[in-house]
Amino acid sequence: MDSKQEMDPAHRVPDGVDEKTVRALGALSKALETTERARGHLYGFHQLTGTADFELGDAARLLREAGYEEQAALVETEIVGRNVIPGHWTFQIIEAYNATYYRPFAAVERDIVDEVAGGRDHLLEARLKTIRRTPHHPDHTATPPS
Repeated sequence: MDSKQEMDPAHRVPDGVDEKTVRALGALSKALETTERARGHLYGFHQLTGTADFELGDAARLLREAGYEEQAALVETEIVGRNVIPGHWTFQIIEAYNATYYRPFAAVERDIVDEVAGGRDHLLEARLKTIRRTPHHPDHTATPPS
């Protein structure tokens, strides 16, 4: 099927962009999407670790109320507020990841899509949508209703 037939104009493959290029841009996009998922897991790690730290504070308070002052103090001094890796809380890991890897990757991907495809995202996916949808079916339209 011709990928330009009945396709959202914003996702038509620009003239001069060949199939290998569309596939390469699709692979680049998929890699960035995978990185987005990894980044999401970092935020999950950050939030879960922070929640655990506050729960530890509650545990120390409850130990103290139950008469276990020494154990409460141990939890507070050894674990509450502790670095997760030397010198870092989880927010610092996220900041370093964003600065060192995520933002440069996203910028390179954007630059390549702008240069090679005129800024048109998801050309491979749009082509797949065109190929896989049923013509004239009301739930398989090329674009959202206007």
